[in-house]
Amino acid sequence: MTQQDTQDFEIKQLLEAIFFRYGYDFRNYALASLQRRILNRVALSGLSCVAELTAKILHDSHMFDLFLKDMSITVTEMFRDPHVFKKIREEVCLHLKTYPRINIWHAGCATGEEAYSMAILLKEEGLLDRTQIYATDYNNHSLAIAEKGIYPAAQIKQYTQNYLASGAKASFADYYTAKYDLAKMDDSLKDNITFANHNLMKDQAFAQMHLILCRNVLIYFDPELKNQVLDVFNQSLIHRCFLVLGDKETLDFSQLQDSFDLTSRKEKIYRKSNVL
Repeated sequence: MTQQDTQDFEIKQLLEAIFFRYGYDFRNYALASLQRRILNRVALSGLSCVAELTAKILHDSHMFDLFLKDMSITVTEMFRDPHVFKKIREEVCLHLKTYPRINIWHAGCATGEEAYSMAILLKEEGLLDRTQIYATDYNNHSLAIAEKGIYPAAQIKQYTQNYLASGAKASFADYYTAKYDLAKMDDSLKDNITFANHNLMKDQAFAQMHLILCRNVLIYFDPELKNQVLDVFNQSLIHRCFLVLGDKETLDFSQLQDSFDLTSRKEKIYRKSNVL
């Protein structure tokens, strides 16, 4: 057995151990991403091999928490890819306005910036008062940051530029309070956001969703897990409502590609089709 074979075997054993001990199933994550993150944790922890990490994680929940942080994708910002939010503002909101109550699911919300962005957009479109936003992630550390809604003030300049490019109808400064080197999002935006732990790898669908956003999360899943998650989204969405993926993602070649119509290729916006 080569060194690579040994390493692959140890990674497989680690993922089985995590599933058995903690119930988190990373066995269908894309191998390249898994390997990079696991080996980085081995190095950061001063360990010599993956097998040592397995033993640590099995007996030390703090080490498992560190592993979860490693695996969680937290690359996000306010109005990230503003052209996507602009398209939602100009086209998707026209459809949402036909409903008396609106449910939106941000799956893999990380530290919450995009959930607050959606709340701002909906407020400006007159929809926030009748909308409930469910912002979910499996990383409790990220969710704690999201619930506080406090971000580095140094990022506000970029966030403001994104906001303006998204079709802004007010001033971004209306939505936060800056103090020292931090910026706190207005508490009123939280009234219509529920932050919750949800694991796409094993938890159930959210019912009666009008819009689901899951951006640049599926790229870390193998085809089997990707199809499983897409099926959850399909079950969650009501008839002819919308799914937004990340710029590196597509429904092409997935088992669910015939269940959705592509409405905007650049923005990766799909609409649940009439196909039963």
